This record gives sequence, C-alpha cells and structure tokens, in this order.
Amino acid sequence: MKKTLIALAVLAASGVAMAQSSVTLYGVADMVLHKDKNSPAKLTSGGVSTSRWGIKGEEDLGGGLKAGFLFEQGIKLDNGAAGPGFDRQTYLSLSGGFGEVKLGKIWTAYDDIGGATDAAFNANVLGPVALIFQSQYAYTANPNNGIYYATPSFGGFSGAVSTNLREGVANNRVAAFHVKYEGGPLFVALGYQDDEPNNEKYTRLGASYDFGRFKLLGTYGRVKNADVDEWSIGADVPVASNLVLSVGYAQSKQDGFKAERGWSLAAAYALSKRTTAYAGYFDANAAAVTGRAGAPDSRFGVGLKHTF
Repeated sequence: MKKTLIALAVLAASGVAMAQSSVTLYGVADMVLHKDKNSPAKLTSGGVSTSRWGIKGEEDLGGGLKAGFLFEQGIKLDNGAAGPGFDRQTYLSLSGGFGEVKLGKIWTAYDDIGGATDAAFNANVLGPVALIFQSQYAYTANPNNGIYYATPSFGGFSGAVSTNLREGVANNRVAAFHVKYEGGPLFVALGYQDDEPNNEKYTRLGASYDFGRFKLLGTYGRVKNADVDEWSIGADVPVASNLVLSVGYAQSKQDGFKAERGWSLAAAYALSKRTTAYAGYFDANAAAVTGRAGAPDSRFGVGLKHTF
C-alpha cells in the first residue's frame, strides 16, 4: 500500500509539472511565383516571410517567473534545402516582471523593429523597402554568443538592448538597442546598431498611425560609414474583413551617387486564420547603388503563405 501511495504521489507531481510546461512545434511555409522584366519566371521560398520551422517551450517556475527555449531553422521550399543547423535562432530565456533575458543566437534589438512600418507587408520579394533598402538590411541580424534584454511595457513604452561575446574572435561585437511606443493607433520605434563585422553603424526610425480606414506607414534609415540615407512611405488599406491593399514608395541615396527608387502595390487575402494568398507588383528605376546590384526594373508575383 505504501509503495502504491508513493507511486501515485510521484505521478500526481509529474502531472502538475507537465501542466506547467509547454512545448510547441511551429513554422511558416511561404512560396511566391514571380516574373522580373526580361527574366524567366521563378519560384522563390519566402515571398513575404522566410519559410522556417522551430520548436519552442516554456515552463512556469512560479511567482511570475518563466524559463523558455527556442530552436529555429530556415527552409527553402523551392529546393528543399535547410539552413545549417538551427541557423535563425537558438536560445534559453528567463522572463518575469523584470522583462526577459535571452542567451544564445538571437535577433538583435535593432532587427526587432525592422519591417514593422514597411509597406507591402514587408514582403521579401515584392516590397519596396526590402528591395530598395539594401544598405539598411546589410546589418548582422543574429550574431552568435548573444545576450539580449527586453524591458516590460510601461504605459506603452518599452525597449531592448543586445550584444554578444567576442569569444576569442577579434572585432565581432554587435551592439544594438531599440525604444518604442505602442499605444492605440500610434506606433513609433527607434533602433541603433554598432556592427563591427561590417564596420558600420545603422540607425532606423519607423512610425505608423491607424486612421481606421487606412494605416499610414513611414521609415527612415541612416547607414553612417557608407553615407547612405534611405526612407519610405506607404499605407495599408483594408477593403474587406479579409482583404488588405498596401502601397508604398522607397528611396535609397548614397552620397555622390544617383538615388535608387521603387514603389509597390500589393494585396493580401486571408483564406483562413493561418493561410493567406497574396499578389504584388514592384517597379523601380534601374540605378545601382555603388558596390551592389540594383533592384529589378519591374516584378510581378503571386504567392501563398501558411503558418502552423
């Protein structure tokens, strides 16, 4: 009888522990068919969001304290290739009333606000900002050996800082921060990153305001050593409960060179809570910023995105 009672007690304790823990498999499958001017049509994985899969978990430690982990790997749906290991993120975290601390391979605090105020749903393949802001998107996004801290929200205000350990490798420090405000229809965010691997300093300011019938979007970026200024403006217009149109214009200008400009018109149709069909058109001048290829003259694409 004693052994039976002990076994039942162990099972009960195990059940409580399981109830306080969770492990989730998640991911994004996104594919777009697009055609550039004077080029053959092609399939590209990640038209709006990078295709990926991951595992995340959380344990309630009591008193508002939680431990967590996340492993995430990029996948190319067009050829089946996967990133080398969990190439996007791998970290342990501890969160509570003080905010959240993460240790591992983590998106920088600067990367956190990237795309938040970009038109055309921040689409990788069709968005004006993603295609024109090449200098602004050249930063180191998820360095190894990272340390990250995010504050809780104080009346809509919050922030985060991140850095990484050199671990014997010279000049590989990536230090960043962001501050933002989210309250009602207004969103404003400022980010900065000192990126030693690229010998560059990045600054980004984004804002949006939801007027109800449409949301106005704007972004400004400065890449200091390359002497590049980049800005965009756009709007998201809901025309039905499951259909949103988005239009945007972006410009990148390096000192001493001709500006590169482009605009996009895109539509997203929600087939369900997890599946969205989208289409878009991008058009640009063909000027190339020094040291990199210019954006395509024009591009049309249709795609499908599913989350799980």
